[in-house]
Amino acid sequence: MSTLTATAEEPRTSSARPAYRVTGRRVLASEWAKLWSLRSTWITLGLGLLFLVAFGLISASRYKSGITSGNIDRDFAHATAVSLSLFGTNFAQLALGVLGVLVTAGEYSTGMIRSTLAAVPRRLPVLWSKAAVFGLVALVVGTVGGFVAFLFGSGIVSGTPAAMSLSDAGVLRSLLGAGLYLGLVGVIGAALGALLRSVAGGISVLVAALMLIPGLVTLLPSSWQNDISPYLPSNAGESMFALTHDSTSLSPGAGLLVFLCWTALALGGAAYRLVRSDV
Repeated sequence: MSTLTATAEEPRTSSARPAYRVTGRRVLASEWAKLWSLRSTWITLGLGLLFLVAFGLISASRYKSGITSGNIDRDFAHATAVSLSLFGTNFAQLALGVLGVLVTAGEYSTGMIRSTLAAVPRRLPVLWSKAAVFGLVALVVGTVGGFVAFLFGSGIVSGTPAAMSLSDAGVLRSLLGAGLYLGLVGVIGAALGALLRSVAGGISVLVAALMLIPGLVTLLPSSWQNDISPYLPSNAGESMFALTHDSTSLSPGAGLLVFLCWTALALGGAAYRLVRSDV
């Protein structure tokens, strides 16, 4: 007689692989890690900070020497410690804007964007996270650079008509406005990179918008210049941190609003293309 032996069947265990959910915090953390893993990030941020501080100190030193010798340049006749210290903003904006383009367009040139969007299929959180992360970094770099340039620059021009301190009216607003402007320039650069998906194309449009178009507008009749010039991105941004204003420039609040509109326009175009077209 044969005996049947029943053996207990062991339950099948599911894979121990953890289930990850795509959340906004994790996308932000991913973009933060990718940003700081690139050597170009450190180099370009360093250049932006160097431009902001170095050119501010150079302009303050030139003003001081002009006052001492009695042969001051006409461009510096009405300068203040704030305007001298923020002289390097135009150079810093190029460095930070170019890095913003690289943050997004660089992934398209290397093909890494496919892996990024495979991990985040909804796509738009990637754009928002890239813009937010780099915008915050550019904001911090611009603000720190502006304050450092002012603290050292105000010491150089101490005892001259341009001398100012942080407690003077409008100084703190101007320094914070310069940092905010550079932060938004970084966001616009990231948006242009995502919109055009080309490093060269993004940088070209950025330089044209911030530097070339304002120069071309000066060729228009004076009545047209007064109507168009204040609303250009660079001029509206400059009014955010300018210490004084006249009838041809916007107020700080109006300049901020106009520049935010330009930023939203760039981000909107980038979002539309990211959703509508393949990578």
